[in-house]
Amino acid sequence: MSTTLSASTLLAVPLAPLVGAALAGILGTTFGGNVIGRRTSHTLTILGVLIAFVLSAMTLKSVAVDGARFNETIYEWMVIGGMKMEIGFMVDGLTAMMMCVVTFVSLMVHIYTIGYMEEDAGYNRFFAYISLFTFSMLMLVMSNNLLQLFFGWEAVGLVSYLLIGFWFNKPTAIFANMKAFLVNRVGDFGFILGIGLIVAYTGTLNYTEVFAKAPELGTLGFPGTDWLLITVICICLFIGAMGKSAQFPLHVWLPDSMEGPTPISALIHAATMVTAGIFMVARMSPLFELSDTALNFIMVIGAITALFMGFLGIIQNDIKRVVAYSTLSQLGYMTVALGASAYSVAVFHLMTHAFFKALLFLAAGSVIIGMHHNQDIRWMGGVRKYMPITWITSLLGTLALIGTPLFAGFYSKDSIIEAVHFSNLPASGFAYFAVLAGVFVTAFYSFRLYFLVFHGKERYDQNPDAHHGHDDHHDDHGNGHDDHKPHETPWVVTVPLLLLAIPSVVIGFMTIQPMLFGDFLKDAITINAGAHPAMARFAEIFHGPLAMAMHAFSTAPFYLALGGAVTAWYMYMVNPALPAAIGRTFKPIVTLLENKYYMDWFNENVLARGARMLGTGLWKGGDQGVIETGVVNASWKLVGGVSAVVRRMQTGYLYHYALMMIVGILLFMTYFVWLAK
Repeated sequence: MSTTLSASTLLAVPLAPLVGAALAGILGTTFGGNVIGRRTSHTLTILGVLIAFVLSAMTLKSVAVDGARFNETIYEWMVIGGMKMEIGFMVDGLTAMMMCVVTFVSLMVHIYTIGYMEEDAGYNRFFAYISLFTFSMLMLVMSNNLLQLFFGWEAVGLVSYLLIGFWFNKPTAIFANMKAFLVNRVGDFGFILGIGLIVAYTGTLNYTEVFAKAPELGTLGFPGTDWLLITVICICLFIGAMGKSAQFPLHVWLPDSMEGPTPISALIHAATMVTAGIFMVARMSPLFELSDTALNFIMVIGAITALFMGFLGIIQNDIKRVVAYSTLSQLGYMTVALGASAYSVAVFHLMTHAFFKALLFLAAGSVIIGMHHNQDIRWMGGVRKYMPITWITSLLGTLALIGTPLFAGFYSKDSIIEAVHFSNLPASGFAYFAVLAGVFVTAFYSFRLYFLVFHGKERYDQNPDAHHGHDDHHDDHGNGHDDHKPHETPWVVTVPLLLLAIPSVVIGFMTIQPMLFGDFLKDAITINAGAHPAMARFAEIFHGPLAMAMHAFSTAPFYLALGGAVTAWYMYMVNPALPAAIGRTFKPIVTLLENKYYMDWFNENVLARGARMLGTGLWKGGDQGVIETGVVNASWKLVGGVSAVVRRMQTGYLYHYALMMIVGILLFMTYFVWLAK
């Protein structure tokens, strides 16, 4: 039985997409003279990601079946004192699962992009970016030290900046990518403070060495406060996760990032980048288990995000933004699970969510193509009969999202609800209410989207702006179809939808036992079962995936989800005048939701304006007032004044100098006589 993995094989996993990105990005663009064409560019990048996926699948098999593990240094960069800065890989169940999720979703997105970006002038550049993103994410999840983790963390942020602003001539895209970059810097500031505290008190960046010293960290106080050092470290690390995984109040960047092309919405904002924070907290579970304060904080932030971001999905009319707010809400569910010490449940939902949310984003993109780049769901309807593959895959993704028994999302979402129910932390009461209420909200906005797009009266010919959606940077893929009627998309778009639909249905049933109650994540995640018994109590009532699904039909989450779906059907299919009437009745609440709780207004008019005023004050008062006027100008004026006085004494006449010497001697004699007395 194999117990080790090959370093060269593991190294090939991130390097294969990197090579593809380099070839497409250099040789396929103006920078390198456009040596290779579109077909070669997408072939090279898809081949690189395919190699990474195959090797990742082989690694997962070795880890799951043979018990193989890997934790070694690949390259030592430098040694400062006794601290090593290196590149290394830690491969266990958590890493192997993430490798497969990242590479599979990335592969589907690469294939999908062939059809979606067919007419775009930046075709080769886009493939280079998404392959580079895949490399960055793989380096993040495979790392065995905090330095490499931070490198991957910042690299995915940089590439997401490039992808969100891919259409750099579009003002809204430029605003969105700058917003994403700045908000993530706020989170990253906390993240690097957490890493700095770990290094300061442990003297190492290596995960294994840090975890070995975790009990010692748990006994130390933070200087000058009554707080435990481990609490400060964990909260700082989680602030980084709040930015990357878009948790309230650092969530504001993710909905605006929908200004980028749809494929990156699936790759970055559903399956990979936004889940990096969830992965990081799960990886750091030996530290987080030592601070109940940090866990309560995490649970409250996750609960707020899960419920209140779901509310915003109800009033969205852009098809991609509905799915984007769904992502925010589901990230909140994962975060709540982390706070309940159900780390395995959080990464389980991360995995299932990656498949069905990537499916929903790509299906939304398929609808956008088929609807001639109209993204407003108010001007759709009846699309089902024109786009049958997109319709059925969207339905499967929606059923998985709302937690329909036997679907992937059911097992992970209900596991989160159970874990929170069994948690003994003070914040668990509020969190339990939030995740339960979120079930109804999720089902409502999901089926609102589904019914408005695929059923009901056809409204696509009534929209005067049908050809001017957010993705209007490439021509319609008409291909001889009627100018107004929707049409099914090419096979390069529909095949990824079908392949993603399969795990969206079955992956939860297949993997819940080993991931939550087996040994698959046992050595990757640490839980203090005595202090945090949620998972132990959940394990006592679990009797297999089939029994869990059958039991679900008598539980509150099932009826809440059913109620949300039925309510959406009644309001948008049976009585479509009702939503407008409710909107008029609750106008203040609708206004609050339409303005996204005024978070953007607060950031732009209070924080940004305050920062600008502070900067202006420092510039005018500090730089101009103190430094230029008080230091620079005053110093040269003083020197000039002294020089003017001294210059008057330098007359050039000998008798003046003789007189000064005599006066000086008289003064010295007077001084010494005075001293003698």
